[in-house]
Amino acid sequence: MFLATCDGGSFAAAARICNSDPSTVSKAIGRLEAQLGLTLFQRSTRQLRITQAGQRYADTVRKMIQDLTTCEDELKHLNDSPCGTLKINSAVCYGHLYLRPLLKAFCKQYPDIKLELEINDLHIDIIENDIDIALRTGFVKDSRLVARCVSPMDFLICASPEYLEAHGTPSHAEAFHEHSWIGFRIKETQQLQPIFLPDLDGVYGPFELTRSHITDDGEAMAHMCIDGLGFAQIPHFLAKQGLESGELVSIYPSFRPPHPDSGVFAIYPKREYLPAKVRVFIDFLIHSLAKMDESATHTWAEKWTPLIEFEHSGS
Repeated sequence: MFLATCDGGSFAAAARICNSDPSTVSKAIGRLEAQLGLTLFQRSTRQLRITQAGQRYADTVRKMIQDLTTCEDELKHLNDSPCGTLKINSAVCYGHLYLRPLLKAFCKQYPDIKLELEINDLHIDIIENDIDIALRTGFVKDSRLVARCVSPMDFLICASPEYLEAHGTPSHAEAFHEHSWIGFRIKETQQLQPIFLPDLDGVYGPFELTRSHITDDGEAMAHMCIDGLGFAQIPHFLAKQGLESGELVSIYPSFRPPHPDSGVFAIYPKREYLPAKVRVFIDFLIHSLAKMDESATHTWAEKWTPLIEFEHSGS
């Protein structure tokens, strides 16, 4: 209203510009003058004349509005264009085995996006730490966040060919008591991850089993299995390389936990206008996983041919 009064030369003109009325404009200018402790306009019955202080104030306000408009335009461009720094946080195993190999192609496709990659297994506050997107196995329920499932998490019972040759292949769950088993300790709870084994009909259930060896690192568990230290129940993204290279063998069909929090999730803050850099990264990740035969509802592990099939297979 102040700038409209400067440009229009009267409260009536300012009211027309601002779709208001002269009285409202006059009162607004009066409040502004009282707040500043300055007279911005000399008033008379015939004219309204801006003071020297008013003119200086008008020059400053006009520049501020110009700067604000420029800033808004730049921010809108940044939000609408895939550019700027994209801060990603990823779980360790998934980050090393699935995410990192994709980054070269992503950067080639979006050269104006600079990556800041954090890899750890800490469930940190992504809003407080200004993280654009996190990739997690399981997710923290937080109303401020969107958790989009990018794939289920399928588990495979694996061993090395050398171990099977030396110790034989168990035909059912009870037979595992005669074999070495590599257990996984969850860092946050310090509890051992449950083991799900098939019964004679191939129906999976939790099974009490003594672990011969224990680790809290997923990649170490996979490598210990490759090295022939025993069986391990391994997430599909950890088992993939070993199975494809022949260093691991999958004994039975894959097992998928029925819990809704089980899966791989892309987690990001709820926003009405999602920045383009986040949007294109999610699209790129989904497209890349599709090439690996993975989606929000299935993984390649479902089609992997195990060493032992069941006549009646569980989910």
